[in-house]
Amino acid sequence: MLIIGLTGGIGCGKTTVTQLFQQRNVPVVDADEIAHAVVQPKQPALTAVAAAFGPQIISADGSLDRDQLRNIVFTDPTKKKILEDILHPIIFKTMYQQLEQYDAAYGIASIPLLFEGNKPHNFARVLVIDCPETLQIQRVKTRDQLSDNIISSIMDSQCSRSYRLAHADDIIRNDGSLDSLETQVAQRHAEYLSMSAG
Repeated sequence: MLIIGLTGGIGCGKTTVTQLFQQRNVPVVDADEIAHAVVQPKQPALTAVAAAFGPQIISADGSLDRDQLRNIVFTDPTKKKILEDILHPIIFKTMYQQLEQYDAAYGIASIPLLFEGNKPHNFARVLVIDCPETLQIQRVKTRDQLSDNIISSIMDSQCSRSYRLAHADDIIRNDGSLDSLETQVAQRHAEYLSMSAG
């Protein structure tokens, strides 16, 4: 199976695009969903995270105290790297395993922080969903009701738009109509089917 890595900044429309691929029977696995699943109670990843950061990150009910962990890692880049070194290999391995279960010409691994993770990957192509930063901000404000400061800090923690575009194999621009988006997805879908056949 050909695996396409899909990424894009916050508010660029990754979810909308992956839904359009799924409508064409393309399997999609989402790194955020997997990241959430692997730190459920009794999962080995949660045990490893607790060993690295201490029992205070485990709530009374045995679940991960996300706020506590966030406070630790966001104030200290070395701690953030420790967390990524524990979780990223598990997340990537799980993504590949899930995609292998499908009988499809190609599949999509949706990874919001694909370039930020700085990890080697086995993707045939990297597809970037792109839109102007002003539109990103407007969409996130409408969707999540976040303040300008929080949106800025999230965008600052992600790689720049220019970096993503420079490192993309393929780009879908999501700054127009849904019809335009549909056309671009259909075009990429045909290309990826052709690549997988070749």
